[in-house]
Amino acid sequence: MTAENQIAKKIIEEIKTSLLVQKKQIVDDLNDISKTDIHEADNRGTQFPEYGDKPDENAQEISDFSTTVATQKILEKSLEDIDKALTRIEKGTYGTCKYCGKLIAEKRLMARPTAGACVACKTELQEND
Repeated sequence: MTAENQIAKKIIEEIKTSLLVQKKQIVDDLNDISKTDIHEADNRGTQFPEYGDKPDENAQEISDFSTTVATQKILEKSLEDIDKALTRIEKGTYGTCKYCGKLIAEKRLMARPTAGACVACKTELQEND
């Protein structure tokens, strides 16, 4: 019996819908802060702001660029996690811990739909880091 059969299909569909909405928002956000760059492996580069030539303007450009790069990395990681969760839903393995194979608590999945590990395994992994 797959994890999908053990977790209510209605809940999985709600989670899937929520993940798809989040994915669209993240893609939109990434498109807002980046531009296509054929020289980049992922074809996305962060736009460098141009405020002027004065030292304070240059400092602000660097600060804003650094913030945007960090934001882009967070959004890309979130997008990757969402894609992995959606793949698990499609494969019927969603809700099963990738470490111990036990069912992930429904409350955990509702709170963190991209979770791929149960609380016990995640706690153990964090303690070992």
